Amino acid sequence: MTDPIEPSTSSSFSSAVKDATTLIHPRREPFEHGLLPIPKLIFTDPTQTLIPLKQKLVELSTNHRVDSATLSESLQISIDHARLVLDALSSVLHSESDPLVKAKPGEIDSVGADIHDLVLFLYIQSYKRLLPRTHKDSAAVADVWPSTSAFDGYLSALSPLQLVRSNSRRFMPSQTDEEAHQLSYLQKHLANILSLLAEPVEGEGEESLVLTMYRFEHLGFLIQFGDKGSERNPLSQSSPFFANSDPDMPAVPVPAAQVHDWILQNITSALEHISERASPKENGPPSASDQDVAMADACASSVKALTCPRGPCFIEGISKSSYVKQASDIKGSSVKVLNCHESTIYVLAPLKYATVYGCSDATVVIGAVGKAVRVEHCERVHIIIAAKRICIANCRECVFFLGVNQRPLIVGDNHKLQVAPYNTFYSQLEEHMTEVEVDAIINKWDEPLALGVVDPHDSLSHPAGVSDVQAESATHIDPDHFTNFLIPNWLGGDSTGTTNDNPFQLPDPYMMSQHKNQKNLEEIKQMLREVPLEENRKRELSSAIHVYFKDWLYASGNIRQLYCLQGD
Repeated sequence: MTDPIEPSTSSSFSSAVKDATTLIHPRREPFEHGLLPIPKLIFTDPTQTLIPLKQKLVELSTNHRVDSATLSESLQISIDHARLVLDALSSVLHSESDPLVKAKPGEIDSVGADIHDLVLFLYIQSYKRLLPRTHKDSAAVADVWPSTSAFDGYLSALSPLQLVRSNSRRFMPSQTDEEAHQLSYLQKHLANILSLLAEPVEGEGEESLVLTMYRFEHLGFLIQFGDKGSERNPLSQSSPFFANSDPDMPAVPVPAAQVHDWILQNITSALEHISERASPKENGPPSASDQDVAMADACASSVKALTCPRGPCFIEGISKSSYVKQASDIKGSSVKVLNCHESTIYVLAPLKYATVYGCSDATVVIGAVGKAVRVEHCERVHIIIAAKRICIANCRECVFFLGVNQRPLIVGDNHKLQVAPYNTFYSQLEEHMTEVEVDAIINKWDEPLALGVVDPHDSLSHPAGVSDVQAESATHIDPDHFTNFLIPNWLGGDSTGTTNDNPFQLPDPYMMSQHKNQKNLEEIKQMLREVPLEENRKRELSSAIHVYFKDWLYASGNIRQLYCLQGD
């Protein structure tokens, strides 16, 4: 069999890259929301493990799709972990038309995962993330970060290595740094990745591997061209191999070596572009409008902005105030809330992905998230969110009020976490939930799944013997301490919204507690109306009530809601 496309020279590849109107980008979602710290999924040599595993899955699967039972048996992992793999994969797939993405929460296992997507998902479990960086301005951090913590005694007893891991005063690498790191990873592993997708030409052995258009499209799980991803513009249409192919006639397979050279050229070009943009910044401080500034490098006590570079929108550095964004304010489908302190953050919009990172003493309300949420390195934060799935990592003394369709995943070094049922609403909440397909009937807030304390995806050596220590889970908040969170009407979005109550059903103990609190309130009001008091006694009583109310506001964290009265 002759090659379907004549081998191209490196110069022709370079020319094609130079003439391209868009650059290649890694898809962030698998790297940000698809990594699971399950030791049996992290292979020393992914290719040597996954090629025979793939063959085994093909033999056991139906229509090249794998259910959790088959995955559990093949990988020798628990059925819970196998289902977690399918849940995580469904949240980061590139194709919205894939049956796993379209499946309802109870149907994911019966639908199963496409084998090609699954092996790519398993391959990148060996990815090592960039380490968070310390802040350049330690004084700025001290201004907003609490000087004392319930865990100071605990931290002082740790070794220097453990202290690095436990210190939650971390700052995310810039979006540009992460993209370059992910591109470099793909550059290094591209040959192995292609070997998992390619197939030998009949009669010519393993030496002659080719990629069909169908298998080439699965690379869209890891890479894309342009800003919007591969669903609107399939990866094949950005390639010289399959662009403008007749949909009624299968495209001719392409030698894997040719695909390898073409993608490598594009990655090299993208890394050069990133390097060129980074060079001017090394000669002076970046401007406020620079999209690629590391968000953590801004002064946390003064920044109050929403910036939307290519990809996620960033809300960062909010301190001692409220901050509100509606659906009309958000460009794109992903939000990151970074390094916000002693504030209330409202993101009342339908989203695909959300990240909350490095926040303290804050309340964060995020409308509806249809794919995945990650909350990391936060301390004394209240998170209120309706979402398909949530991952909580390395947090302390946080309370999560959840309406989630999948079990909350808890990983890393966590302490004194609490979970509770969802506790708020705004006028457009149900419309936003419907838009991103979050189901109000299913709420697994009370079924947290804890994995390992050490995250093997961090680029850091880990103490021997602790890689499989289970993370601390979360306790349920006492129903007597459960309160509804009021989003002021003027923050609720378009007045045409139809939501006028919490769309998630409260469990009986929490409902009973709400009714009891309401009854007690009415009785106290009646007593105050009826008690005969002189005017000076009324003033004393009023003053005492205000003092106790103020103490309760601070103790419960509800003082943050009053920031809304300050306006933006």
